[in-house]
Amino acid sequence: MTQTGKPKQHGCLTAWLVLMIVVNTIGTLSNLFFALRPSVYADIVAQQGLAPISGAVFFLFVLMSVFNVVCAIALMRWQKWGFYGFIASSVAAFVMNLAVGVNIGQALLGLIGLAILYGVLNIGGENRAWPRLE
Repeated sequence: MTQTGKPKQHGCLTAWLVLMIVVNTIGTLSNLFFALRPSVYADIVAQQGLAPISGAVFFLFVLMSVFNVVCAIALMRWQKWGFYGFIASSVAAFVMNLAVGVNIGQALLGLIGLAILYGVLNIGGENRAWPRLE
């Protein structure tokens, strides 16, 4: 327990949540860039043969990335709804990835982060975070 009365997180959980915050912040910024500058993405599509994606879809990805940051912060504050938020976001991202033409294998790779999060919430013996979430 810490001085505030809240239990202390184990290092793996803290590291994973910080990584999720950093990665989703970068995702927010990059998706926002493409949403605001569709001509840049159009050039990349032409060069690499990717499926075109509308600016509106990029804005949805921005909202999902911001939501993921909020969920990670919620988990750092011991709120169980943060995990359920990640489930919802991961399922939505999976569906959106399929809708924009990502193959099923790559879309499934997006669910690995959720599996790792579940794992780090449940490791640590007596320091397991999952039973202590509110």
